[in-house]
Amino acid sequence: MAYEQMLGQGGMDVTTATVSHGPATVRPSLSRRGAPLPQPRVKNAMIRTIDIVVASVALVFISPLMIVVAVLCRLQDSGPVIFAQSRCGRGGQMFKCLKFRSMVVDADVRLAKLLESDPEARAEWTSTHKLVKDPRVTGLGRFLRKSSIDELPQLINVLRGEMSLVGPRPIVTGEIGRYGHYMDDYNSVLPGITGLWQVSGRSDTDYRRRVALDVLFIRKRSLGLYLYILFMTVPAVLLRKGAH
Repeated sequence: MAYEQMLGQGGMDVTTATVSHGPATVRPSLSRRGAPLPQPRVKNAMIRTIDIVVASVALVFISPLMIVVAVLCRLQDSGPVIFAQSRCGRGGQMFKCLKFRSMVVDADVRLAKLLESDPEARAEWTSTHKLVKDPRVTGLGRFLRKSSIDELPQLINVLRGEMSLVGPRPIVTGEIGRYGHYMDDYNSVLPGITGLWQVSGRSDTDYRRRVALDVLFIRKRSLGLYLYILFMTVPAVLLRKGAH
């Protein structure tokens, strides 16, 4: 994948970016103020059908694992098993994005204290909205995150129609400003459990590139690209590429 020219002066420019999947190469045409392309109904229906079938089958097969993880989450500190955070969905609608809880119960309080007292952590959070060495994450939570097991409850979000298997990262309201003029693109599709960002380095990419990858996927969204990302998610998860 070639992403080096995605980011231009004063904003993103993905006009020359390419994404290769199989024999095809995606060459998007995207301007800073361009409008998101319309999504054909047939394509959307096919993708939605795959979402429902795959999510249903996956939940059946991984339910024993999810039960074990739920018990371990409960035993570690008697806190809640599921963390439901408000995220931005299609059309600007907010929804509760589900995850196995990977942080301590007072995570928000600890984050506020850390950012107030640690300039380096504050700079990292401002830049990436993440912390490589995050003191809020529990021992079990670190394993769940590296293995991506913490995101398995999002299959329920998929069945509810709040998410897709593949799409842009579900963001919180505090991240909307980072998308700027591209928020219209984000709002035009369902956020996904996986996407171009997840198969392109995840936390090893900076935030501007994450946004560029999301927009690139949305503008060139196709059934082929959807299936390619779904397929490439397997080795990305197994190899824990860019996972923190």
